This record gives sequence, structure tokens and C-alpha cells, in this order.
Amino acid sequence: MKLFTIGFTKSKAREFFGRLERSGVRRVYDTRLNRASQLAGFAKQDDLSFFLSRIGEIEYSVEALLAPTADMLDAYRKKEMGWPEYERRYLELLDARKVEKRIDLSSLNNGCLLCSEATPEHCHRRLAADYLAKSVVDLEIIHL
Repeated sequence: MKLFTIGFTKSKAREFFGRLERSGVRRVYDTRLNRASQLAGFAKQDDLSFFLSRIGEIEYSVEALLAPTADMLDAYRKKEMGWPEYERRYLELLDARKVEKRIDLSSLNNGCLLCSEATPEHCHRRLAADYLAKSVVDLEIIHL
């Protein structure tokens, strides 16, 4: 089973959609808290859903269970909380939400967790993928 992750910042639309198509992603799970921001450019929720279906015949869905809380995200962005604290609190949130029991784990195969961060190192999509991998046998995580 393969689970991909991708961020859209610092990417041109051609590169972003090309990575998804080349990887064989069949569904994008939007894990962002803010999906309609003007700053998202081509990745605004309604536009992204349209582009994914037209460009790569890729399904789009929102997975709010994997989004951080607004308070947590604001504190991290304002540097009131460092990455280690954010990581700890986000993983506690996933555990409290019991996402591994509330998400159809078999549907994740060839799915892709989407967030805005350009790279996965300091992004909740990586944490979510690692968290889900604990509940899925032989899950390969690939960061695009």
C-alpha cells in the first residue's frame, strides 16, 4: 500500500499536477484547516477539485480529521510554539480524535495527503502519514 504526501507552496501548477500524475495518485485528501484562502492560488478547494479531476482524473476529498486546530496552527505560525511542541500536540490531537478508527484506511492506497508546506519536515501531513502508518501493515509513505 502506498500513501503519498504533497505540499503546493513554492510549486508551479504544472510541477504540482505533474508530480501527482507521475506518481499514480488516485485521490487527494485535503488536510488543510484553511482551504479557501486567496493565498492558496491554484490550490483553493473548489479550483483544486476541478483541476485534479480534469488534469489527472484524480478524486478530491477533504479530511478534516487530519487538520490541526486553529489555535495550534496560529500559535505555531506566530512562533509562540516551537516545532517539537506543535508535533506533540498534533499527535495528541490525532490520538484523541481516533483517526485510525474513523478513516477507512484501505481507501488510502494511492491516496495523497495535501497541505500547503513545500516540504514535509515541518508539516502536519508528514505527522499524519506516520501516525496512520502505525495502523496499516506495509504502508509505504512517499513524499512528493
